[in-house]
Amino acid sequence: MRHFLAAAAIAIALPAAAEEAVLYEFDGDFEDATFAVESAIVGQGLVIDYVSHTGDMLNRTAADVGSETKLFDAADIFLFCSAKVSRAVMEADPMNIVHCPYNIFVTDMDGKVQVGHRAYPDGAMQQVQELLAGIAQEAVGN
Repeated sequence: MRHFLAAAAIAIALPAAAEEAVLYEFDGDFEDATFAVESAIVGQGLVIDYVSHTGDMLNRTAADVGSETKLFDAADIFLFCSAKVSRAVMEADPMNIVHCPYNIFVTDMDGKVQVGHRAYPDGAMQQVQELLAGIAQEAVGN
């Protein structure tokens, strides 16, 4: 029962934590942005665990769920972790595991391409915020 309550509390807290995103405009097309993000992640010595083609999935399944709304022309999410940063934030609080893996997303909405990441809480998780901000800024050329 204790594990169920802890899982329920985490599940309830996640939507609030995910409400804020840090966005960067990308001067170029979606394919260039995804290449830039991938290059910036790998350039940090990190391994991309998975690329979620969320835009494709949403477009492909819209009719199946009774929607005619096109949310994105394209949207990909890059998932990865950093052993060094993850260890630091989890040594500060093991429950920071809830934030792993980290992700950076690229969206294209009507030709407006953005790179972004989740905003993280104050404290130890600001190390993750700084890592993601650095990667995103490198990808957009800042």
